[in-house]
Amino acid sequence: MPRDSGDAGRWLASARSDLALVTAGRRSADVLQETLCYHCQQAVEKSLKALLIAHGVSFPRTHNVGTLLDLLPGVVVPAAISQEQLRGLTAYAVLARYPGDLEDVSASELDIAFDVATRVLAWTEAELVAGGGSAE
Repeated sequence: MPRDSGDAGRWLASARSDLALVTAGRRSADVLQETLCYHCQQAVEKSLKALLIAHGVSFPRTHNVGTLLDLLPGVVVPAAISQEQLRGLTAYAVLARYPGDLEDVSASELDIAFDVATRVLAWTEAELVAGGGSAE
């Protein structure tokens, strides 16, 4: 039986874990940049799902960042987070999982994905604290 996933704090903990994996993985030549971009996308997806939970919005099983953003009720993404880059992370959700499905990811693409994911996590944590939700 699956666990109850309606706890925003658990989603954020999982998002933090994904970013910790990216940080650790960047130190190893054996870890593919595509794999790290996948974890950046996962951190964003889980952060947004935590925010949706905090707002009482149900969401479909999706990896599409744009779909999740569109479900946020009256929540404005800070200007410091590029909408184009944010929505672009969706490609890493599936294509980065299997060899040959995605062109090699450059170091600068990984830097952008990590920066966006870090900003989204910080923003969602701040939103949850401001709104009385759990950011822990």
